[in-house]
Amino acid sequence: MRGRLALGATVRFLAGVIIIGALLFIPFGGLLWTRVYLFMAVAFLPIAVCGAVLLLRSPALLEKRLGKGEKDKGQRRIVALSALAFLLAFVTAGLSARFGFLVMPMWVSVLGCVSYILGYVLYALVLSQNRFLSRDIEVQDGQTVCDTGLYALVRHPMYLATVIMFLSMPLILGSLISFLIMCIYPLLIAQRIKGEERLLEEELSGYAEYKKKVKYRLIPYIW
Repeated sequence: MRGRLALGATVRFLAGVIIIGALLFIPFGGLLWTRVYLFMAVAFLPIAVCGAVLLLRSPALLEKRLGKGEKDKGQRRIVALSALAFLLAFVTAGLSARFGFLVMPMWVSVLGCVSYILGYVLYALVLSQNRFLSRDIEVQDGQTVCDTGLYALVRHPMYLATVIMFLSMPLILGSLISFLIMCIYPLLIAQRIKGEERLLEEELSGYAEYKKKVKYRLIPYIW
């Protein structure tokens, strides 16, 4: 199992590096763009480390995080729109850097790196606290409600981590217009959460009571 899983995870990792590199460097028109290398280091090194740790310590969780594809039509639409937002944001960042359009100063990129790393630390904490985290929305055999740790504060800390990381990406690349495009992502996540909670209330025992106990979905005292 580990060998097959390692191969699958490695292929996806390398494909991600190649695709994102192409989406950035081709619109930029060259390879001499320092912020892309900074972005690649900040974005992909933690993924490699986290993937290796999960492979060794929790291969079942790694397999869930790789996902198999959403079953619900509405969720598939949200995933597709998210992918489109990413594509537009990366291509726009390359064009912005190429033509010097709405490029933010380097200190914003540094701030974006710090924000991304903090988001990934939050992501890693969530992984350590909930062994039922699947990439796809589903209720697994034997799944129980997780209501401790970060889940005692908000119902979806994983989505909070991804929002922080994904909004940090265009900051690292220094593109204001790319950041504005990526602001679509939290709106899509809000719709994804609503659909996920409907499923969990119907199929996961104790989730309705958990919603009454933990009132906030994503951000404490806000939503």
